[in-house]
Amino acid sequence: MIQEPLTIYKLIILYMLNRVNFPLTKAQVSDFILEREYTNFLNLQQAIGELIDASMIKAESSHDHTHLSLTPDGIRTVSYFGGRISELARAEIDEYLRHNELELRNEVSITSAYKKTAPGEYQAHLSAKDNGISLVDITLSVPAEETAVQICDNWRTNNQEIYQYLIRALF
Repeated sequence: MIQEPLTIYKLIILYMLNRVNFPLTKAQVSDFILEREYTNFLNLQQAIGELIDASMIKAESSHDHTHLSLTPDGIRTVSYFGGRISELARAEIDEYLRHNELELRNEVSITSAYKKTAPGEYQAHLSAKDNGISLVDITLSVPAEETAVQICDNWRTNNQEIYQYLIRALF
């Protein structure tokens, strides 16, 4: 039986999200699927959009990332239909996640976002989590959007040093 390609792409996305116990970014999922040439960018975006619309995955956007996670409907769907993904594709996903789990986890544990709170005022929200437990959660108010963007970008690259500094200074 030939299956509709878009359905397979959706199942691959659900399978990936089901194989980790943390959210993956849209970029992480896309990079894996596009690097292996399972499909093209437009089909992938359509598949992700339809999964979100069908409430099988949840998308949470921040300053520079969209985090994807399974919903209960997504879990049920992949448990029923995950076997329709080829054994080779499942093995590639499992190997990729096994070899890149720490990097993938670290990438989604550090988040930054900003928002406008009043005229001439922005808040940059920075957080670091480990296994879903908040290590640090900081909100800074600044007068310019450019400053908020710079704070968010610097948090992504310097979060470990900043966290270590806070620990030394506070303990």
